[in-house]
Amino acid sequence: MNKIGMRVLQLGKFYPVRGGVEKVMYDLMVGLSERGIDCDMLCAIHERKSRTVEINSHARLMGCASWAKIAATMISPRMIFTLMKVCRDYDIIHIHHPDPMACLALFCSGYRGKVVLHWHSDIQKQKTLLRLYRPLQNWLLRRAGRIVGTTPVYLKESPYLQEVQPKTVCVPIGIEPVRPSQEAVAALRQKYAGKKIVFSLGRLVHYKGFRYLVEAGKYLDDAYVILIGGTGLLEQELQHQIVAMGLQGKVELLGRISEEDLPAYYGACDVFCLSSVQKTEAFGIVQIEAMSCGKPVVATNIPSSGVAWVNVHGESGLNVTPGNAVELAEAIRRITEREEVYRQYAENARLRYQEVFTKEQMINRCLKIYENYE
Repeated sequence: MNKIGMRVLQLGKFYPVRGGVEKVMYDLMVGLSERGIDCDMLCAIHERKSRTVEINSHARLMGCASWAKIAATMISPRMIFTLMKVCRDYDIIHIHHPDPMACLALFCSGYRGKVVLHWHSDIQKQKTLLRLYRPLQNWLLRRAGRIVGTTPVYLKESPYLQEVQPKTVCVPIGIEPVRPSQEAVAALRQKYAGKKIVFSLGRLVHYKGFRYLVEAGKYLDDAYVILIGGTGLLEQELQHQIVAMGLQGKVELLGRISEEDLPAYYGACDVFCLSSVQKTEAFGIVQIEAMSCGKPVVATNIPSSGVAWVNVHGESGLNVTPGNAVELAEAIRRITEREEVYRQYAENARLRYQEVFTKEQMINRCLKIYENYE
């Protein structure tokens, strides 16, 4: 297919952007439209009234009103009716999984064109939902002509993709580099003067493994401070853990960090830590945000997840056993104790980002898939 005249629809999840799936959808829409390709986005929104936003002359965001959110899925019948109305305007529908609502909308739409399925992760937590959704998920896997994964590990090891391997292709997530203000970075470094800063970011939920990162503070001396950004159900529990372990001043929960303030934390930290413990963490965009600032990463070897592929052990950082606070602390020390070792990890982290994880590369790879779709 010649890209001239190509029309693409990104389908799935919701808006505003609050997670990795939505970010990829939005970035693809904007990036492709900036190259003169008509690329819209259809999703559910956290509102009772649907609305359409013109992003630019080649892109619009169609937000469909939702009734409720059940099992992490926005219930939006309007999505079904909207897609039935507009689907024939597109050469390719690029659907992002997991999102049962988007899959149901595609199934009901009667669309007969080309479908690209972006398999961000398996459904992990909602086992009851998966039992109900499994027939529809199997239909989607058969319906898609191309299946995109964010890491080769996840594509190879997902139990749901074993029978469709010939249709799979890896497109790593790509982002614009994080660009911290030097003044803001200096202010944070001054606030924690004399400390090696370990930064982490994410929802305070079980699979993120923050309890082990807090515990790692026990095994680090007073030269280190651990800063954890984000909010969630475990906030009070983690704060109680900090107090119970006597780690006040060693480990801090920062709460929600605004988009304006976030780059400074990436810029000021010495190491970024992703302590997740379950395959629900399929990629870890925060890792590549840190790498774009030249920050080494300590992450975890989650079985069948792509996290440890993103962070190359011994190059851009170190990967340790999930749920092991001692190993987290040891990896942080190994990276930071000697200046020449630290500089090498930092440089490798920046190179890893530049070689694999830029937004431009992600858009180029997706565009190649569209153009070569027979």
